[in-house]
Amino acid sequence: MRMGPEADSAASLSYLFVPGDRPERFRKAYDTSADRVIIDLEDAVAPGATVSARRNVVAALSGVDRLDGAGTIAAYVRVNGADTKAFADDIEALRAIAIEPRNGLRGIVLAKAECPAAVSRVREAFAAEIAVVPLIESALGLIHALEIAQSVAQTEGIDRLAFGAVDFSLDIGAEPLDENLDYARSQLVIASRVANLAGPLESPSLEIDDTDAVERAARRAKGRGFGGMLAIHPAQLPAIKAGFAPSAGEVDWAKAILKVEGGAGRVDGRLVDRPLFERARRILKDARVWK
Repeated sequence: MRMGPEADSAASLSYLFVPGDRPERFRKAYDTSADRVIIDLEDAVAPGATVSARRNVVAALSGVDRLDGAGTIAAYVRVNGADTKAFADDIEALRAIAIEPRNGLRGIVLAKAECPAAVSRVREAFAAEIAVVPLIESALGLIHALEIAQSVAQTEGIDRLAFGAVDFSLDIGAEPLDENLDYARSQLVIASRVANLAGPLESPSLEIDDTDAVERAARRAKGRGFGGMLAIHPAQLPAIKAGFAPSAGEVDWAKAILKVEGGAGRVDGRLVDRPLFERARRILKDARVWK
């Protein structure tokens, strides 16, 4: 998995959540095909287990020598929202990890990001190479999405925005159906583009056994302009990759388009121009990255 600090954010496609109160799953998650792992200190943690989950994260990501020989894993950590008491405790614990040599902290996912100030509080607490991923889960967060993206876009460690569809739909009183949330998704894609960020991360599918449904969700996300997708179970990872990877038909189309580059021509009855050349190059690049 691509988890080092040199990893290309734009090439990271799947982000796998693992509950912070299940430390026996951390190494298993790290050893999957996920591009990045997110240890969760928020929604996935059982009530009353926040403190022990935080201790688990410290133990797993600490850069000090491990007596068990397991070695340090690398992961992002989802912290609690900035308006909670747990937020300050999360940040304090993670800052202690971040100053250790050889630590495994790669990024902070901020739950319920709603304003640039909250994101800046996270950004200022860590060195530039630690990525910050604001998770947009409310109407207020969506209204401020462009400001949030712009406030962190110039820093070295910024990764991208992410969407939390279930919490967002609850906040606005809507059913979590695609057609009800298309506007929100489009706004995140546009805000990311204006701020020159990688495409945002799609909300995780709640389907685990129906991997075809996960692949369809990933393909829809790709079509909307999303650059990757969150996952809640390792079984979803191959479906996410398949959904974002160009199909064989798209690759063949791209190769045919580039054959006429540099002159006027038609492919499949359509006039070929510069935007089509650019799209064809992007398809072939994605095919190489996500093969």
